Amino acid sequence: QVQLVESGGGLVQAGGSLRLSCTASGRPFSNYAMGWFRQAPGKERETVATITSSGVTTFYANSVKGRFTISRDNGRNTVYLQMNNLKPEDTGVYYCASHRYAFVWGSSQDEYAYWGQGAQVTVSS
Repeated sequence: QVQLVESGGGLVQAGGSLRLSCTASGRPFSNYAMGWFRQAPGKERETVATITSSGVTTFYANSVKGRFTISRDNGRNTVYLQMNNLKPEDTGVYYCASHRYAFVWGSSQDEYAYWGQGAQVTVSS
């Protein structure tokens, strides 16, 4: 049973920082690409950032490029999302997810089979 547990959400003022963590269990973490996705109130869920199984290659949505950093520690089975210079439009529920297939990478939500419970991030103006 694959499980993803997120932590690190919260309330922060605009311009502040937060770091989200997601720890996975149930299958070899280092074999699978990981991603962070978010859903703002009244909007569809969107891709924020993804990272290959090795951690060498990353993808970022244009809206977060230069402010957010995705990284992973395969020894700790954990993926991180460092969020700096947060804006009110970054508010939403953030989900981590694990790719459906080993050693395959993509940034479409449909490619990700296992999802965490979500972490609320609220950025006040």
